[in-house]
Amino acid sequence: MNSQRRRFIKALSAGGLAYAIGRTSGTTFGQMSGVGGFGDYKALVCLFLFGGNDSWNMLVPTSTAEYNAYSRSRGGGTTSSLAVEKGALLPVTPQGYSPGDHTFGLHPSMPEIRDLFAAGRVAFLPNVGPLIRPTSKAQYRESMNINHDLPPQLFSHNDQQDQWHSLKGKFLLTTGWGGRVADLLAARTGAQQMPLNVSLFGQSLFQAATTVDPYVMGARGVNTFQGLTFDKVRDPYSYETNFGRRQSVDGILAGTLASRQNTYYHRGYARVHERALRYADRINTALSEAYKFNALPDSGATLSNLSIQLRTVARMISQRARLSMSRQIFLVAAGGFDTHDHQLTDQPRLLADISKSVKAFHDAMNEIGLGEQVTLFTQSDFGRTLTSNGDGSDHGWGGVQMVVGGSVRGGRLYGQYPLLAMDGPLEIGGGNLIPTVSSDQYAATLASWFGVSASDLPAVAPNVVNFSSRNLGFMV
Repeated sequence: MNSQRRRFIKALSAGGLAYAIGRTSGTTFGQMSGVGGFGDYKALVCLFLFGGNDSWNMLVPTSTAEYNAYSRSRGGGTTSSLAVEKGALLPVTPQGYSPGDHTFGLHPSMPEIRDLFAAGRVAFLPNVGPLIRPTSKAQYRESMNINHDLPPQLFSHNDQQDQWHSLKGKFLLTTGWGGRVADLLAARTGAQQMPLNVSLFGQSLFQAATTVDPYVMGARGVNTFQGLTFDKVRDPYSYETNFGRRQSVDGILAGTLASRQNTYYHRGYARVHERALRYADRINTALSEAYKFNALPDSGATLSNLSIQLRTVARMISQRARLSMSRQIFLVAAGGFDTHDHQLTDQPRLLADISKSVKAFHDAMNEIGLGEQVTLFTQSDFGRTLTSNGDGSDHGWGGVQMVVGGSVRGGRLYGQYPLLAMDGPLEIGGGNLIPTVSSDQYAATLASWFGVSASDLPAVAPNVVNFSSRNLGFMV
């Protein structure tokens, strides 16, 4: 399909609910026939922390020399200190970490994550971020002179969000790595009754694809079409009126699609809305009959917006058989992490929500026996500076991410935790640290577990070819 036409039709869709309308004949056949389908179920849940999580306070070194370097860099002993008191940190003991005398602690607001780490269900990547190729401090400083590639627009919210979502490096990409995974698996997921990619936090580059589009829904589910939904049991008074109105709308859309006298744009517009109505019906029906989780209750407990998103994801997963789903990628998100100000008061609340919500979701998956088949992982704009600006921290580069699930080789750190010292081996000025693990390697490891072949990993993570390892080993 002409790309301008495709963009035009997508712009007409209400709230991004449209499924893909531009497919090759081969892709369409694969989706109709379910060619080469999977014999198991797996889901990835991307938790994006918008704003740039100050993760140097999330996982902190507690061995004497390393903690002292951290405390000095964070302004320890001053009125603007960002350092968490050593005695308040929750001790964690990574398995097999070298050097072996290093110890660590989690932020005191994260006891649930501490417990999951101890149980081997959480792994941390201690210094990960966008990289085109491995980069030393000397190479960073001389990058212009030695033609060493660096991700463009470092420290910019929008640009670095796009880097995490798309893994684009220096090139313009209109697809995200989650979307490219969906494209690669399209022929094997053709029998699925809804798109592989589902966002509960608006449209995102992460899930944009070439041949299959994501589905966007609200935190609590699909927004209903006013006047077009009908339920004789729940709403007998408007049933006949809405039923008749829906029949009329369905007839108009069907007639528009069937008539060759209508333009391509007319038919495209009708197809978008027909599919939006169809998916709304299908998903709302599934959610209305979904499993009721003890860990994420429907009533009697006040849940955060993130917990509500994760409850909806859990309910969708519980209906995987009904919807013939074998592979799903969900996007959920939490905001507020751009802590230039009030970090010492805001971050504990933010991290506590992450800890409680992720633990409840993990427990919910175990309730239905899918703890090993669902993996949650975090991403964020960037790490933040070691230095304090007086009331918070500023935009950085490398940071700590975590992966959660029963198929995670947890209780471990993957990669070397950096020395958090000003003018340390990776500090490039202003308290910014060069990542030592690339977001491409991170994505490739997750994609490999999800079912992408080794030969297709560069299509998902284009810059992974520049690194010695395409699989970091944190998934079983």
